[in-house]
Amino acid sequence: MATDTKPAEAQPASLYASAEKIYPREMKGRFANLSALSTVVLLGLFYVVPWLSWDDRQAFLFDLPARKFYLLGVTLWPQDFLYLALLLIIAAVSLFFFTALAGRLFCGFACPQTVWTEAFIWMEQLTEGTRSQRMKLDKAPWSFDKFRKKFSKQFLWIGFSLFTGFTFVGYFTPIRELGGELFNLTAGGWAWFWTLFYGFATYGNAGYMREQVCKYMCPYARFQSAMFDHDTLIISYDEKRGEPRGGRKRSVDHKAAGLGDCIDCTLCVQVCPTGIDIRDGLQYECIACAACIDACDSVMDKMGYPRGLVRYTTENAVTGGKTRILRPRIFVYAALLTVLVGGLVTLMATRTPLILDVLRDRNALYREVSGGLIENSYTFKIVNQRNEGRSFRLSLDSDSGLTLDGVPDVVHVEAGAVRSLPVSIRGTREDTSGISDIRITLTDLEDPSVSVIEDSRFIGPVNR
Repeated sequence: MATDTKPAEAQPASLYASAEKIYPREMKGRFANLSALSTVVLLGLFYVVPWLSWDDRQAFLFDLPARKFYLLGVTLWPQDFLYLALLLIIAAVSLFFFTALAGRLFCGFACPQTVWTEAFIWMEQLTEGTRSQRMKLDKAPWSFDKFRKKFSKQFLWIGFSLFTGFTFVGYFTPIRELGGELFNLTAGGWAWFWTLFYGFATYGNAGYMREQVCKYMCPYARFQSAMFDHDTLIISYDEKRGEPRGGRKRSVDHKAAGLGDCIDCTLCVQVCPTGIDIRDGLQYECIACAACIDACDSVMDKMGYPRGLVRYTTENAVTGGKTRILRPRIFVYAALLTVLVGGLVTLMATRTPLILDVLRDRNALYREVSGGLIENSYTFKIVNQRNEGRSFRLSLDSDSGLTLDGVPDVVHVEAGAVRSLPVSIRGTREDTSGISDIRITLTDLEDPSVSVIEDSRFIGPVNR
């Protein structure tokens, strides 16, 4: 009796595969030491700087409600936007310069994502152990020991994340006041929101997303190739020297056996924080942390082979061409940086901590007052950017024939304050025919070398 058999239907291929967790292996070496030093210094600066004081106030504070930025002894106002623009341009040109010179050097040693991820990995290693121990722990069934280790890690992660969020908000709200309010549960809703928000962002990015941020969210990985050329220093595997790869004992003459220097230990893959194999060539996921260089050098030392199978080099050097590290684009970027930094320093050094805005009343062209005088109305706004109160004197260009009315002989403005003065300027018909240019001078009485000049217009009747 024949039996009909029906072929099993093929299962549709999945278009989505969840990312496998990466367990970076611990590694020691010169680049690992440099990375650890960079992490400690940068995190130390981030957490310590908001606690520094200067003249009875926070040394670094971005007071957005008051629209003032305090940087040590300098107070920047919205009118000082030029300095912020220059700083952003300098940062962009610096990124171009270091990328053209040494690839993703910023990503590997100074990027906030890298720095905080390193800190979270340290805490993970402290509580869960080495790479093999962490992998074994994740596969093991739940037990009290596993719960204890996982809970300890989460406790450190969450505490560190909350402290990070608190510190970040402390750059925008006086951190001592913020700490007292949060501790006493008297802080406003927005303070709690932003502290928890940035804490959660740190927890998610550095604790779980890690390399996913670098591979899929960071735009720098996508356009970095536009700043690379064949003379850019990159981390590269010397394929001619390493292939064919294969395992062997140290006593084996690998050259006679037809093998290259690579013993295929995969240690360079195990230490990579983004999980790539540097032997496959340069990839956009590589953040140039140089962990694979330390790993390969340690293996070469054990095997008695020369270092440099994986090293910082250039594409031209790998292919046997001539390398030019110092090339025209490097000099152009360096020159631009020098000019921009010099310009910023010069502007800051010659910056006058005093602003005068002259706003003319546009509701009326002019008024005729008693005595046949012609009058224009203005509002003078004096901004004292110093950290102490100052006294000033206003004066009008003596050649204009006009006079100031309603202005005190001495105008006092408190530290970091703005004072508005309603001012009238008057003159005879002979001195005020048509539109005249006028010049107002504001002088610091305590330091006469500090003065600002503002030009405006005076409108009068046209004499026929």
